[in-house]
Amino acid sequence: MPSMSYRLPEELLLSGEGPIRTLTINRPDHRNATNRPLHEGLAKVWGLLLEDPTVSVVVLTGAGQAFSAGGDLEFVGSLADDPEVRYRTMHEARQIVTEMMAFPLPVVAAVNGPAVGLGCSLAMLSDIVLVAYDTFLADPHVTIGLVAADGGALCWPLMTSLLKAKEYLYTGDRIPAATAVELGLANRAVPRDRLLDEAYALAERLAAQPQQALRDTKRALNLHLAAAVNSVLDFAFSAESECFTLPGFQQALAQARAGK
Repeated sequence: MPSMSYRLPEELLLSGEGPIRTLTINRPDHRNATNRPLHEGLAKVWGLLLEDPTVSVVVLTGAGQAFSAGGDLEFVGSLADDPEVRYRTMHEARQIVTEMMAFPLPVVAAVNGPAVGLGCSLAMLSDIVLVAYDTFLADPHVTIGLVAADGGALCWPLMTSLLKAKEYLYTGDRIPAATAVELGLANRAVPRDRLLDEAYALAERLAAQPQQALRDTKRALNLHLAAAVNSVLDFAFSAESECFTLPGFQQALAQARAGK
């Protein structure tokens, strides 16, 4: 089913027929970094998918060599310059998190390349995470002067130890695929050339399960996630929004732009 029928931007592609849909983050020339249209699309795509009764499972991946490199620097910079853009974007960011938590269908993340910032969060908010052997996860919010509100601060402590979550969020260090599996941030590492095949094989198994039992089991499990996330969501997004106005963010953004 083409993306046009779902009213999605070209930066977000939806493909497939039958019970499985592939949702592809589609800015390969920018390592799938999130710009304005992509961010808007990520906020609304989950509701649109539920309008299609034929869908049972979603495979989430990235075009090209990256899963998603996080926020596009020009887009991120615009949040500091325009309060209205910042307000709208923070509302969308919150919507991405809450929509993915409430989404009743299983989502299999096929992390084919670096998953950074929001890209990492998209993987972590999925149900099963397969990651290519030769790539990494990272959440560098703090290193550019931002609170990890739509990042690891929300859900990493449920997946790994609080101490490990603190180490990687405070430093922004890369987490190699094998380490991510050891920490509980991914289910398994897979050779890159077999990643999508394994993701689709798993999606087919899930599509063949009794659907009501599967969906309500996901709901029951995600009640644990929602209880933890909702307890920090308001503070985290409020604090991140404030960070965009602080000198530390402007300095870190300038350094990031200089290092592009």
